Amino acid sequence: MVLASMMGFGSLARESGLSFGVSVVSTATVWGLPGQVAFAELFAVGAPVLAIMLASSMANLRFLPMSLSMLPLFRADERAWRWRYILVALMSINTWALTLRHGPAMPQEQRFHYYMGLCITCLTGGLIGTAVGYYLATSFPFFIIVSLIFLNPVYFVFVFAGARQRNCILALLIGAVLGPLFHLISPEWGLPFCGVIAGSAAFWIDKRMKAPPGEITP
Repeated sequence: MVLASMMGFGSLARESGLSFGVSVVSTATVWGLPGQVAFAELFAVGAPVLAIMLASSMANLRFLPMSLSMLPLFRADERAWRWRYILVALMSINTWALTLRHGPAMPQEQRFHYYMGLCITCLTGGLIGTAVGYYLATSFPFFIIVSLIFLNPVYFVFVFAGARQRNCILALLIGAVLGPLFHLISPEWGLPFCGVIAGSAAFWIDKRMKAPPGEITP
């Protein structure tokens, strides 16, 4: 899934005028599809470098709460704590979701190896996908290659479909309703505003709902 979606980015990067080297390096350094798409699109229209950096950073701002939520899994491991900045740089939605799902059941000393294995696998797939998509851009219709980008959000839906906590389900439902509305109001800021409002509303509603049988509330 990662390889296929990054093929879409490789094609988009070529159509935007990026060189092969810059396209691959952006995958290795930015390593976040929304930020990379913003980078390619702004580069294509000749935006200033500062604007490109700001837009890419804002598009990947979701990694901040994601990394904070993973801190308890690695805090007791001195080696992982020393390498925490590398761990954050290698993070993706895939490694984050799978580590949070399986990490708590693992012994402390195995979490670092599991996480690094996931990250290296996903990053390798992303680099290969970017390179393949870049060179296949002229072999297939543009809309077919670029449509591969949308495999990534579809995969996110399946990842979060496994959520069983009520607050997570509420956040997804509220976000699904508010997301298109906020995008119409402000395409640039709609996504972060929707995330903050939907997540806060889900937290507030969940705290005021009666806990279902068998659920222990803190």
